[in-house]
Amino acid sequence: MPVVEFTPSREQYVWTFGGAEPVMEVAPGTVLRLWTEDAFAGRVTSPDDKPSQVLNPKELNPQTGPFYVTGAEPGDTLALHVVSLTPARDWAASTTIPLFGALTGTDRTAGLQTPLKELTWIYAVDRAASTAVFTAHESDFELTFPLAPMLGTVGVAPALREVRTTLVPDYFGGNMDTPELRAGTTVYLGVNVEGALFSIGDGHYRQGEGETCGTALEGAMDVTLIVDLIKGHAPAWPRFEHDDALLTVGSARPLEDAWRCSQVEMVRWLVELYALGELDAYQLCSQLCLSPLANVVDVNYSAVTKIPKVLLPEASPFSGMHTSLRSQGAMLA
Repeated sequence: MPVVEFTPSREQYVWTFGGAEPVMEVAPGTVLRLWTEDAFAGRVTSPDDKPSQVLNPKELNPQTGPFYVTGAEPGDTLALHVVSLTPARDWAASTTIPLFGALTGTDRTAGLQTPLKELTWIYAVDRAASTAVFTAHESDFELTFPLAPMLGTVGVAPALREVRTTLVPDYFGGNMDTPELRAGTTVYLGVNVEGALFSIGDGHYRQGEGETCGTALEGAMDVTLIVDLIKGHAPAWPRFEHDDALLTVGSARPLEDAWRCSQVEMVRWLVELYALGELDAYQLCSQLCLSPLANVVDVNYSAVTKIPKVLLPEASPFSGMHTSLRSQGAMLA
């Protein structure tokens, strides 16, 4: 497998899905070893930093990419297998930001209450032990817990020449912020433009489901992934597969619409996998699925529908693409 290493300079960061020229062309079957900056573009480094003073709201969620995939055409399916995610720093940052987060008033849920106080938490990270330390602001409480690295953002260029901020999740992927996007996961995204033009970023060293306060343990990440291409068969919404489950992601507002999108996509997938009638697939999904939240803070919310593989007859989605890529990834370890 050809291996390409790429670390973007600050001038090469991308802030949108669509509207950016590709940084390079890669062929299906390429291994990419990439570095990504944190969601704050490296600007939050101290517990004394206030987001409103140090952040540029036009420069959040910097992306590494986009990459032009040889042979990718609208209607195809891009497959990205995440081989490894390795924290690239010995610290991570998280914040509360005025009018942002799930448990505060926002610009869309306006009220007369005072916005929550701006605070920044810097987590000490032990990369060898794969742990982080939470240190409270208002007491001497500390807690050490394990890391669970994930990517907040993986996406392709939208259709119809649209240009979308990297803060937005939608049918093209984007800022989905689900902990399911971890090492060992294969992501399937419908291709909307020639070359797919995918990018990645927003590394999280750990995040709870929902990303309640609006920020995770944000940190720079070393990423190894394998790029592949399936001709045709584009899903309407992102599909994930790992060894234990099939997953679909929907993004919208309100949250129930995001959940509905993910549910409909899972029903469609069951129809495809088992040649079921739509209502039979609907019934099966209703009895087997789990519904973990991804985020309830972004411009669109993201919901996941998940069915453990142990509950399903053996199948080979996309002609066994995940199994093949997982095997290739194991050879890289």
